[in-house]
Amino acid sequence: MSETASTSAKTPVDFWFDPLCPWAWMTSRWVLEVEKVRDIEVRWHIMSLAVLNEDKLDQLPEEYRDMLATKAWKPARVVTAAWQKHGADVLGPLYTALGTRFHNNGEGPTLEAIAGALADAGLPADLIDYADQKDFEFDAELRASHKEGIEKVGQEVGTPVIAVPGPDGEQIAFFGPVVTPAPKGDDAVRLWDGTLAVASVPGFYEIKRTRTKGPDFSNL
Repeated sequence: MSETASTSAKTPVDFWFDPLCPWAWMTSRWVLEVEKVRDIEVRWHIMSLAVLNEDKLDQLPEEYRDMLATKAWKPARVVTAAWQKHGADVLGPLYTALGTRFHNNGEGPTLEAIAGALADAGLPADLIDYADQKDFEFDAELRASHKEGIEKVGQEVGTPVIAVPGPDGEQIAFFGPVVTPAPKGDDAVRLWDGTLAVASVPGFYEIKRTRTKGPDFSNL
């Protein structure tokens, strides 16, 4: 079988992330774990918590508003610029580099961490210039990618958004799964199989419980 035929046979999993979000980061590491043992192909897309919340800032706690204003835009712009200038194939490696520095290493979304991630992903250093670009050159593309993901699942969610094939082949999108720490091995596979199972049920929308633990990066 040719490489093209093999790739086309994989089950597509579309994943929208904001690199700032620790919960999206853990979900992304879970889906990559699944990719090792299930015939799936993860396709990465950028979304933005800043875009998601820009029309409801007055409803948010001050600390969260400050975070969106001072931290959320920079990495989202850099990721979008990298995607636009160097293609979609850079999204996965750049997200891994950013998440490793932001979350696993505890560097946070600083300009230094973003610059380091660009180097780790083998991307040009001057992409950092987009972090604070006043009239962001690729704003329309960022918003379009965000809109594509959020319209699949609805406005009352955040990141991550994943879309998987439903019973008739159409995409079924979810917020989440939100889990900590990121499942490995058999646990990862069971969660994946459960995700596909609920996606196969017409009219299924939500399972939820209150989070009692914060993000745990100890196994990443």
